[in-house]
Amino acid sequence: MKRFTVCCFSNPIHKNKNHNPDKKLRNSMEISRNDNGEHAKQNNNNNVTPVIGSDRTNVIVNHDFSLGTHSWHPNCCEASVVTADSGIPHGVLDPSKYGSYVVVKNRKETWQGLEQDITSRVKPCSLYKVSATVAVSGPVQGLEEIIATLKLENQQSPTNYQFIAKTCVFKEKWVRLEGMFSLPSVPERIVFYLEGPSPGIDLLIQSVTIHLDSEPERERLEGVTVEDENLVVNPNFEDGLNNWSGRSCKIVCHDSMADGKIIPQSGKAFAAATERTQNWNGIQQEITGKVERKRVYEATAVVRIYGNNVTSATVQATLWVQNPNQRDQYIGIANVQATDKEWIQCKGKFLLNGSASRVVIYIEGPPPGTDILLNSLTVKHAEKIPPSPRPPIENPAFGVNILTNSQLTDGTTNGWFPLGNCTLSVAEGSPRILPPMARDSLGPHEPLSGRYVLVTNRTQTWMGPAQMITDKLKLFLTYQISVWVKLGSGINSPQNVNVALGIDSQWVNGGQVEINDDKWHEIGGSFRVEKQPSKALVYIQGPSSGVDLMVAGLQIFPVDRLARIKHLRRQSDKIRRSDVILKFSGVDASKLSGATVKVRQTRNSFPVGTCISRSSIDNEDFVDFFLKNFNWAVFGNELKWYWTEPEQGKLNYQDADDMLNLCSSNNIETRGHCIFWEVQATVQQWIQKMNQTDLNTAVQNRLTSLLNRYKGKFKHYDVNNEMLHGSFYQDKLGKDIRVNMFKTAHQLDPSATLFVNDYHIEDGCDPKSCPEKYIEHILDLQEKGAPVGGIGIQGHIDSPVGPIVCSALDRLGILGLPIWFTELDVSSINEHIRGDDLEVMMWEAFGHPAVEGIMLWGFWELFMSRDNSHLVNAEGDVNEAGKRLLAVKKDWLSHANGHIDQNGAFAFRGYHGNYAVEVITSSSQKVLKTFVVEKGDSAQVITVDLQGL
Repeated sequence: MKRFTVCCFSNPIHKNKNHNPDKKLRNSMEISRNDNGEHAKQNNNNNVTPVIGSDRTNVIVNHDFSLGTHSWHPNCCEASVVTADSGIPHGVLDPSKYGSYVVVKNRKETWQGLEQDITSRVKPCSLYKVSATVAVSGPVQGLEEIIATLKLENQQSPTNYQFIAKTCVFKEKWVRLEGMFSLPSVPERIVFYLEGPSPGIDLLIQSVTIHLDSEPERERLEGVTVEDENLVVNPNFEDGLNNWSGRSCKIVCHDSMADGKIIPQSGKAFAAATERTQNWNGIQQEITGKVERKRVYEATAVVRIYGNNVTSATVQATLWVQNPNQRDQYIGIANVQATDKEWIQCKGKFLLNGSASRVVIYIEGPPPGTDILLNSLTVKHAEKIPPSPRPPIENPAFGVNILTNSQLTDGTTNGWFPLGNCTLSVAEGSPRILPPMARDSLGPHEPLSGRYVLVTNRTQTWMGPAQMITDKLKLFLTYQISVWVKLGSGINSPQNVNVALGIDSQWVNGGQVEINDDKWHEIGGSFRVEKQPSKALVYIQGPSSGVDLMVAGLQIFPVDRLARIKHLRRQSDKIRRSDVILKFSGVDASKLSGATVKVRQTRNSFPVGTCISRSSIDNEDFVDFFLKNFNWAVFGNELKWYWTEPEQGKLNYQDADDMLNLCSSNNIETRGHCIFWEVQATVQQWIQKMNQTDLNTAVQNRLTSLLNRYKGKFKHYDVNNEMLHGSFYQDKLGKDIRVNMFKTAHQLDPSATLFVNDYHIEDGCDPKSCPEKYIEHILDLQEKGAPVGGIGIQGHIDSPVGPIVCSALDRLGILGLPIWFTELDVSSINEHIRGDDLEVMMWEAFGHPAVEGIMLWGFWELFMSRDNSHLVNAEGDVNEAGKRLLAVKKDWLSHANGHIDQNGAFAFRGYHGNYAVEVITSSSQKVLKTFVVEKGDSAQVITVDLQGL
């Protein structure tokens, strides 16, 4: 006989948050939601029904007011008990029908209500469940909020307030208010109170209970460590649906479904979240009090989908966190493409930066009407994985081409083959010099042969010449790709040509170019293989079918990045250092003769910043690393329009204010990212639905609201993000809107430098955003009057190669505008290789005269846009890539020791920035002074006053 259990909860009150569809920070853990139905989340303060055992002692004294108001105290108002015998019926809530209750009246403020001191009955680090039956009466116009709060008092510090829960009620309708709390330590006084309705509204309370749910030292099975414990109760549904609830939908427990075709993968039962009307509906469990902040947890769910003719859909594990200040946070843990055919594992990690008053984990995602099936859910402290050692690379053969017969001395019979049924032949007349980017890497090199592969009879875009390179690749080496390409006559539209690599089933982009003429063009790209492939091939593809393709001098060779960095050190010395002469004054020259001088640079003036988020600054370890190692900041999402105005007219600047306050109080400069974003997927639905007139008004309001509020506070603004990859506002409002955005932003805040900002500028793999297209785009804006003041290169880059990056910088540098890497991140499964990539990019930026700053797109694990890109592990350990960041920054500090000469001077060469100099005389007298070496090419003479020595 099939067994099943049904559990359904609903709550009409919900808060929509702004969803971030950005490729950046989309798995940075903090998710905000917008007004799209598919992303809206429900607050669900009442969705988790507490299980209150009769054997637990109630913390509240006189919980049902059977002793009148004994132990209770009205907070600046009045309270009285209504009973069946009192003869004082209160509205329609007749005590003879509903039982006795207390009426809190003459309330002049929302915070006025009923309170009880519970100090002596609460333990630290224990989880308590709160349940109260409440109502309102009086001149109620609609819904009223009732809130449960803790007041925490210590004599030596300000009073704190911890939110527990809230509910919304209609007039004279009893409802249940439920929540949980846990205190890490017990203050001198703890007061529980109920508050919330509007002034003049009476608060009615029938009963209040606070029960101990779990002790700080939970019972453990023999041999089971804390890290092994599953925080989820009844994870396999062996106890039916106990401890589980539906997130505004019904949940059912099954042992099988679909006539026995669906059975548990493990155990005897599974749950189904059914009758779902929103994507966020699903199955959930409260884990409040079990999750420690700043510890990494791993959640694993076994899921599948069923029904509604949907065969495949995204299923996501999400954490809803409510902070003590009532700020909601949604943390995306993991997602997986689930099917109706088999169970699949959805696995990911999460971390809480700040304190939480409530924590709920839930499974969501598929379209409405599709059931989510959950076989099991575990949440455990994540195992620490030791870092991999630096991979050994024997005989890297830097600069040696791994391709066979690249010069075509053996025709196309040796090494080459056609991909598809196209035809390969050899012809003469291609360039005999290496392409420029390859020349920069290889240096002096023998000429090319002048022969090229002619590809004809192409009937598909992917057809072209190919070679197998499986046995020639070495893991973790970075390879540069270089080739000349040309197209046959007769093309009537721009054609993309691409060097592609097939690494097993993965397509890897080795560089692209757009061609619209009959000239030879260079393709430059790079790649790296980090897992041993069973098959790897390289091929050239892209033009439309019927277009002949010509390929000459294809080279794939490993690059020597240490040699490149040596070159960049020399370059940096020329553009980032100055000759300095310290002239000492204020003391007799005889006293200074032969005195020892120790010069130490304390800060390089070259900006190195990072992306931060509102939730990350709740973590004091994060803040400590941030303040010590960065001098600029950019906000990941919190300044974007979809965050500051997720619903029309409902502005949220609090998150950005909090972050700006942290930065300004610590002398951290900030970039404003971003005012607008041209990619349609990032635009709120309420904006997308507007007509042209309303949208133009909304754009102007956005500019006025943001720029006036933060006038003079952000040094830079990315005005309209990713204009090379999106055109929402231009399509809706015409071409002039982009120029007008820049003009209006400049009028509202003339002090801010206004940037363009886009991606794939520097890596050679996207024809839409090659340097030439970017230059054309910037010049077009400037010619129409847009005050473009800076060029943003995002820098989300894989396996960077210096000459390719430098080539892009050189070309953009002709515009004379400051260039910033605005969102730099690199990725590798090996921390040492990740550090290599980061070091290359930092030196390329530092060594180029047109670059004026670097912004990393984060550094902390679980708060990065890409996997394997973090520099600090989630629990605060600096990994090998992070150590490389610190080492490079240390290299950018100059030090000098010596003696004051007979002219009372000391000369050295140092990087621009802040310095301290210590002078020690022959009589062991010491003085410490500071000075600044400004940017500039000529020698600087700096006077140091030693008066008082």
